[in-house]
Amino acid sequence: MTRKILLTTAFGAGLGTALGLMAVPAVADTSDSRIALSNNYAGNSWRQAMLTSWETVTGPAVAEGVVAAADAFTTGENSATEQAAQIQNMILQGYDAIVVNAASPTALNGAVREACDAGIVVVSFDGIVTEPCAWRIAVDFHEMGRVQIEYLAEHLPDGGNLLEIRGLAGVFVDDEISAGIHAGVAEHPQFEIVGSVHGDWAQDVAQRAVAGILPSLPEIVGVVTQGGDGYGAAQAIAAAGRDTPIIIMGNRQDELLWWSEQKAANGYETMSVSIAPGVSTLAFWVAQQILDGNEVPKELVVPFLAITQDSLAEDLANTPVGGVANVEYTLEDAQEVIAGAM
Repeated sequence: MTRKILLTTAFGAGLGTALGLMAVPAVADTSDSRIALSNNYAGNSWRQAMLTSWETVTGPAVAEGVVAAADAFTTGENSATEQAAQIQNMILQGYDAIVVNAASPTALNGAVREACDAGIVVVSFDGIVTEPCAWRIAVDFHEMGRVQIEYLAEHLPDGGNLLEIRGLAGVFVDDEISAGIHAGVAEHPQFEIVGSVHGDWAQDVAQRAVAGILPSLPEIVGVVTQGGDGYGAAQAIAAAGRDTPIIIMGNRQDELLWWSEQKAANGYETMSVSIAPGVSTLAFWVAQQILDGNEVPKELVVPFLAITQDSLAEDLANTPVGGVANVEYTLEDAQEVIAGAM
């Protein structure tokens, strides 16, 4: 399964070649360890794929005795207060490591500090935390936003008006991607963001939000996004009878299918970019490696996945209906990421 990696890193390419593979290390030091996943939100296809990837990789690891447990927990809503309470419950339940996709980069720091003080390893990913005792696995989300404007500048040199669709308000990922988008506009002032809505990384939410703002907007030449919102934006724009602008996609199957259909019908061109949901599996292996006594840097950066006009057909074929283009990580992948960051 091939993937286009837009952000190169010190540990090189090749991490995406092991989708669906499972490498089980011959270790005993973590066989009694229990790892928990604290997830703040599951209301879109990316989060569902992330949880599925976690089960796909951790299930065999538990069965083979690499760890004793790898339980996943999701809060009812994107609430930092509720997630902090969830983490405190995990402390009381005696987990050895907690992997966190956080509702806020700062609001969970107290609970994370409590976990660290109790001797628990905390690894945050995607939605990371700023508490120094925790490890962080992140994509360069700022760059993920900025490259969208770079792409538009190449294809629309005269610029024009843009609509920005943001993610979940208050989440680190949303803030960083949006900041990157605005930095790109500052570099290419021929573009202007004339409207901004929150799509919550969900196509139905994005469709409603775009439909609500369109009547107040002038003609737009591009839609910059965060993932899970491109197809909803396309539907709202079509329903409003407007010409279809360049809509940056976010690696969801419905977006890729729509893009493929438009490409076949009229040569429509765009790009697609997102973080792989399987980053949760990298966080699992990083936690396992820390518990196994290995030195791991506190900051790890992984590539984001980009789909191009040329790779669209292959990537669509490899993405399940209702799912997201994905990469799942093996132990060896995690060790390569760690070594590259040392």
